[in-house]
Amino acid sequence: MKNKQVGYLISGIAVVIAIIIFIFNNALKNIVAQTCTHGPSCSMYGTISTQTDISLAIAGLVFLIGLFFVFAKEPERIVIKKIKEHKKKLDLTGLDNYERKTIDLLQSENGTMFQASLMEKLGIGKVGITRLLDKLEAKQLIERKRRGMNNVVVLRD
Repeated sequence: MKNKQVGYLISGIAVVIAIIIFIFNNALKNIVAQTCTHGPSCSMYGTISTQTDISLAIAGLVFLIGLFFVFAKEPERIVIKKIKEHKKKLDLTGLDNYERKTIDLLQSENGTMFQASLMEKLGIGKVGITRLLDKLEAKQLIERKRRGMNNVVVLRD
């Protein structure tokens, strides 16, 4: 819930409490008037008045807290928008068939792929994939990153 709604809710509760206090105070005065033989000088009237004042002060404090929430400034929301980077168009001129297939596979996998997966999809061996990736790295089209026992091939921006 927003601060303003919470403030209205708390203020409403404070008003309901104040109404209950007045009803209870009126009922107590009626009971004391019927049972006390001293009349208006009965000490119970003073006690009722003190309890009523304390109760109303507490209800007033709750009401002020509600008003604080109603008029308090909402916290600012910080919105961060991510802007998609425009990837530069890769220059694929001068690439042989396997090099083009490698770049196409990487692009279809959002620019990253394990070397073993790449080897499997291209259907070439360990030595062949190493030489192929060495050529692409020399042309600054890809980058290999070591991840434990595996290499991750990343398409350069």
